[in-house]
Amino acid sequence: MNHTTERVTLARLPSGVEIETTVHTYDGAEDGPTVYVQAAQHGREINGTETLRRVHDHLTVGDADLAGRVVAVPVADPLTFDRVSYTTPEQLDSVNPNMNRVWPGDADGTLHERMAATLWEYVEEADAVLDLHTGSADMLTHVVFMEGHEESRALAEAFGTDLLLSEEAGDDADTEWAERDFGGKLRVAATREGIPTITPELAHNKQLVEDAIEAGVSGTLDAFRHLGLLAGEPTDVDPTLARNHLGRVTADESGLFHADPDREVGERVEPGERIGTLYDPTTYEVLQEVETDRGGILYSLTREATVTGGEKLLSVALVRES
Repeated sequence: MNHTTERVTLARLPSGVEIETTVHTYDGAEDGPTVYVQAAQHGREINGTETLRRVHDHLTVGDADLAGRVVAVPVADPLTFDRVSYTTPEQLDSVNPNMNRVWPGDADGTLHERMAATLWEYVEEADAVLDLHTGSADMLTHVVFMEGHEESRALAEAFGTDLLLSEEAGDDADTEWAERDFGGKLRVAATREGIPTITPELAHNKQLVEDAIEAGVSGTLDAFRHLGLLAGEPTDVDPTLARNHLGRVTADESGLFHADPDREVGERVEPGERIGTLYDPTTYEVLQEVETDRGGILYSLTREATVTGGEKLLSVALVRES
């Protein structure tokens, strides 16, 4: 197995300073598929970066026989990574502050569009794509894929989380999908080009958390086994399939949200179940008794108490297959 690294210029700042990242390439002794893996597209989501470091050790230090090629980018967006942020400051890209809304990018576009266009050159050569993300500490680890794309679903199942979320796109999706420019996600753009693509959402961000990292490493290696890059079979998991971007309950007003202490992500809920209370911190007035709006799996529940009106408090995944 041959490992090489390349410093790649993604774009340039107004001062002429180059925005660079490192691309790792692992070439196996045998022919096989090419898989593109990236992390830290959102800079505070660092467990994917640590996942790729440990996958690197497995491929280079261990006795793994690689058949094919792995292209890995541990820091896809250095701008957000340096700022431990989800998006860039307005002065850097006021039009497209979120890199995961502009794929496949534009070499003549805004800063993020240029960065995405540079990395897209690697993506379009791949036979499969893993875009590693990490949700908050209050989100259940899961994998997202585009509804109706069976190769992406098979790749998601191989990654091995207990929960899979299928995402409807385009005309089949709800209005929020278009309003939030979800069509520019790497997963959507690559899948539309016929490349099986998944987004593993490992729990936790900003902190390196062993459970999240271990899930990322085992899932990535099992995805490689599924694709034939590594010998062996993926771990046998019987996941639950649910629908993505449904069941969001938001704050009616700004205030303090107290989630009931006995509530945990991963539990099954019915419609109308109490989850917590939103109240005015100055008058103690109860502003909202927060309840589930549908039955399913509670896969996200905010623990950050200070919330603003319209902010998401919880998400319930609508179960399709158990």
